[in-house]
Amino acid sequence: MPKGSPELTASRREEIINACEQLYQTMNFKEITVKEIGKATSFTRTSIYNYFQTKEEIFLALMQREYDLWVCDLETLMQEHTVLTPDELAHALAVSLEKRKQLLKLLAMNHYDMEENSRPENLTEFKKSYGASLNAVRNCLIKFCPDMSGTEIEQFVFVFFPFMFGVYPYAVASDKQITAMEQASVQFTMHSIYEMIYNCVRKLLERNKL
Repeated sequence: MPKGSPELTASRREEIINACEQLYQTMNFKEITVKEIGKATSFTRTSIYNYFQTKEEIFLALMQREYDLWVCDLETLMQEHTVLTPDELAHALAVSLEKRKQLLKLLAMNHYDMEENSRPENLTEFKKSYGASLNAVRNCLIKFCPDMSGTEIEQFVFVFFPFMFGVYPYAVASDKQITAMEQASVQFTMHSIYEMIYNCVRKLLERNKL
């Protein structure tokens, strides 16, 4: 880690993550390199290696930030509401993930590579944020669905979180992908992130007879 104040280190890391995020809007994961990320920052590519050893570590930090933002949204939801019906909870969770489109994209596209090519300490920090998101969803269920048992809550969580990995490809498709589906005569209807999350949550809650 480079010498300097914790504030400077945090600022430099944030600038690198922001540069990666900016590139990810127009480039795919394979196209983005540490060199390209360096061009979008105010310092040299070599300096980036003082903070991240691989581009996967930068992407992992970006995904960690997305999880942290989602947790903040869920905590705000719990602070602002005393009671939510199953329909209102499904709506709220759908809205919260509709805002986190980038998180869903990262989960669908490159999650495994990011974890495998990151140092253990970086992966551990990421897992803390991931764990916080699991707990935030659990706490929402405990508060807004008091009739759910502990087992039912765990069943919900471990259906819902794997489901999140597949949302982005079903909500976002390129013209090339759509054309291929049409030429293959595949019956397929695109749905929004909101629709898929809402319907999934409602089905899971109905299964628990709420």
